[in-house]
Amino acid sequence: MQEEYVVLVNEDDREIGQLEKMEAHRLGLLHRAFSVILFNNKGELLLQQRAAHKYHSPLLWTNACCSHPRPEESVLNAAERRLQEEMGMSAKMQYAFHFIYKAKLDQGLTEHELDHVVFAYADEDPKINTDEVEAYKWISLSDLLQDLENYPHAYTAWFKILLNQNVEALTKAAYESV
Repeated sequence: MQEEYVVLVNEDDREIGQLEKMEAHRLGLLHRAFSVILFNNKGELLLQQRAAHKYHSPLLWTNACCSHPRPEESVLNAAERRLQEEMGMSAKMQYAFHFIYKAKLDQGLTEHELDHVVFAYADEDPKINTDEVEAYKWISLSDLLQDLENYPHAYTAWFKILLNQNVEALTKAAYESV
């Protein structure tokens, strides 16, 4: 596997260096990331279940796609690239907001990310890359929030934080996609 590097940042999202991805997660250093929240014209969100062999959070449900921009790659370009790589689809995208979070994961890893949230809009079903994704589903925000309350262990740490901290922005985006 080719080494991947993440962009280390300060709390103002200014680059302060680069580090191999796994090392950044072992050390829990703040780095740039993105999360794509994809809506269809019914206002439903596309979720993916992470593949069983992923190095952390296997088989947990999460947003349509998330990852890290490569050095010198813009957030929107990275989001478009990874949505195609993971879900086999393209979508109209717009930058929404960012937030910082820190979460302990399995395998002794820590996510400490300045996460740029991108809203995307598409009506096609994905053609999943089974190296990345086990399954997918479309779900309304209200059903998702109920499921999250009933089965919090079934969702990734970052997705739970994103939802809990930004439910109003997601509600507005879902409404606008209809």
